[in-house]
Amino acid sequence: MKITYLLLPLAFYVTVAAQDIPDSTDMFSGHLNLREVLVTGAVGGTKAGASPLPVQVVTANTLSSTSSTNLIDAVAKHPGVAQVTTGGAISKPVIRGLGFNRVVVVKDGIRQEGQQWGDEHGIEIDANDVGSVEIFKGPVSLMYGSDAMAGVLVFKNTPTAPLDVVKGGVNAEYQTNNGLAAYSLNISGNNGGFLWDIRYSDKFAHAYRNRYDGFVPNSQFAERAMAIKAGLMRDRGYSTLKLSYYNTNLGIVEGQRDTLTGDLLGDNDGRSYKLDIPFQKVFHYKAVSESFVNMENGHLHAILGFQHNVRQEYEESPDEYGLCLDLNTLNYDARYVSSLKRGWKYSTGVGGMLQKSLNKGTEFLVPDYGLADVGVFGTASKAVGRWNVSGGIRLDYRRLVSERLEDDGEVRFEAFNRSFSGVTGSVGATYTFNDRLAAKINIARGFRAPNISELASNGEHEGTLRYEIGDKTFAPEYSLQADFGIDYSNRFVSLQISAFANRIDNYIFARRIDSIVQPDFMTFAYVQGDAMLCGGEAAFDFHPIHSLHLGGAFSYVYTRLFGQSDDMKHLPLTPAPRLSLDLKWEISHSAQVLRNAFVSAQTDCYLEQNRIFEASGTETATPAYTLINISAGTDIFIKGKKIAQLAFFVNNVADVCCQNHLSRLKYADENLLTGRKGVFDMGRNVVLKLTVPFAVPLKAESWQ
Repeated sequence: MKITYLLLPLAFYVTVAAQDIPDSTDMFSGHLNLREVLVTGAVGGTKAGASPLPVQVVTANTLSSTSSTNLIDAVAKHPGVAQVTTGGAISKPVIRGLGFNRVVVVKDGIRQEGQQWGDEHGIEIDANDVGSVEIFKGPVSLMYGSDAMAGVLVFKNTPTAPLDVVKGGVNAEYQTNNGLAAYSLNISGNNGGFLWDIRYSDKFAHAYRNRYDGFVPNSQFAERAMAIKAGLMRDRGYSTLKLSYYNTNLGIVEGQRDTLTGDLLGDNDGRSYKLDIPFQKVFHYKAVSESFVNMENGHLHAILGFQHNVRQEYEESPDEYGLCLDLNTLNYDARYVSSLKRGWKYSTGVGGMLQKSLNKGTEFLVPDYGLADVGVFGTASKAVGRWNVSGGIRLDYRRLVSERLEDDGEVRFEAFNRSFSGVTGSVGATYTFNDRLAAKINIARGFRAPNISELASNGEHEGTLRYEIGDKTFAPEYSLQADFGIDYSNRFVSLQISAFANRIDNYIFARRIDSIVQPDFMTFAYVQGDAMLCGGEAAFDFHPIHSLHLGGAFSYVYTRLFGQSDDMKHLPLTPAPRLSLDLKWEISHSAQVLRNAFVSAQTDCYLEQNRIFEASGTETATPAYTLINISAGTDIFIKGKKIAQLAFFVNNVADVCCQNHLSRLKYADENLLTGRKGVFDMGRNVVLKLTVPFAVPLKAESWQ
């Protein structure tokens, strides 16, 4: 029945799209030139090639031609980015070895807030509502304040319709491994500057499988999202209001096994879409008002947003939650950017948030708390000959007030309040040797205040099978990072090389301890120490002829905790080195029916990761493995008009059984029959994606 729901909308959109309407952008063609891409996540906006900040742009074409089970999974395929996973549904971004509250996620112009401190807490964003992604690597506290120590992921909205056009379409996808079926319907318009946009998305999947574990019980999930946007655009600027809703229901994989057979315990019907206990329900509501005003000597950009996030965990009954975290966040940001004067561009602004989090369940992990956060900044940039220099300074202040909580007459959390402040800044330069070669250098200081989990955790975290203990005396983290990069491109090849060194004072992480607070739960305590990370990325694209591309990328991060013994000298959750190679043949660009057709083969080689935090079994080494993927795609034209875009993927062609080093499920129970510990990642997966766009001019003369 659910497959029927998936296919029903296609009939309507195929009929509409087949009309003689304007063409849209090709899905698979084109080569990205970063020097011409405007990065709007930077203060004031700047071209990526001119910015000394390490930045990468993932275009809509790239996202469309990528196969993934969730949004972060798609972004994590790029160099320098990884993911902490819990099955196929939950992924958390990691940039250059740092994740959780050290990566800021921005959507609709504001930072996404949804209890992101949790290991198994994903990102509540509809992937279909993302037009492109800007990846900033390294401390970006200057722009985004506390938590932006590792970097920032800026998810840009899909573009609205051009003037006097109504456009939209449907995206549909099916994956064989976990029966994932998804579709998204969108329609938007621009009538004389009045903008509107409506989107509805649905996704559902049963348990995924691999050769070692078979179906992984309770790895199924469902996701639903809706959004509506309206606004007005004029010569002097624009103003918009967007309302969105996101809901996901996620099974919690416990990884427990039958001691006699070694089979995972749970529902044997792996093809069922029904969730078993335990599972999570997550709701995220958002309202964002954005205004942009052109002024005589610059422009003013202001955003006000409200987010309501509810996370419920059901452990004993499908009708009664145990843990329930209710978070309300008010975001605000206003910045003024001057026009160029004698080569200088200035910007100044203020931003922050107000938060209130409440426990509404019968189980508790963190206390109720309130948070107030504010930051002020100023930046300047100037182009001088072949040089482009920029820098700035920011002051942040955060106050957190935690409330006393009693559980069955015993004090579970004591009341406390903490204040944190930090001065951060950045200075960098780009030197352009010629139209082919440029070099970049940047030095940035980052700041992060400890989150509520690190300060005050005291309870069972069902989603991670851990009892977690915080420490309210923690000091804030400070980092100092140096980045160096070289970009080279000519008619046949492009090459990017970047390197970094990052020193972090007061680094906070969770380590396993030997004491048992609660039976059946491992005990983890948050600790603090000084750390260093260094490494880099290299990527190239070689096209000896226009239709043939050979690309590759390599990512590497080395970490070190100072003053520790050998079993504790490396940071937990350090991504394994990764080498990717991609061969793509663009078959045709101008055929009558199948245009921009291509075939591609890719290998992802994850090297052994034995630089781990071994103490008390916090981490175990991960062996090397290689995945082979193939894909093909085309745009479909009828009578010169594009009516559809089709893509086909086979991921993990050899059906390799592997465990990513950052997979939380690799620490589940051991199979006593085989000696293998933990749950393995998804096996071979065949994916089909179909996009059917349409566009209708509002004025009759546009049809002629």
